[in-house]
Amino acid sequence: MRKRDIVLKISQNTQIKQVVVKDVVQRTLDTIFEALKSGKRIELRNFGVFQVKKRKKRIGRNPKTGEVVPVPERRTVVFKPGLEMKKNIK
Repeated sequence: MRKRDIVLKISQNTQIKQVVVKDVVQRTLDTIFEALKSGKRIELRNFGVFQVKKRKKRIGRNPKTGEVVPVPERRTVVFKPGLEMKKNIK
């Protein structure tokens, strides 16, 4: 499902114009993005939690050549589903 599909579904269910729904959806995603960028944790009740975690630097290996490659420390976004999502998606 793409953002466009979400906008269409919300627009059909609420009878609100697609332009308005698209703007609200985009602003919501922008707000989530900015919060994650600043290191904040996003908790959406019954949906899940988004947060930024730090991955330690480590030594990796190129699978093709077997050569040892250093992998630098980095930040990544992780998602942990909420109880309602876990319960309803099996």
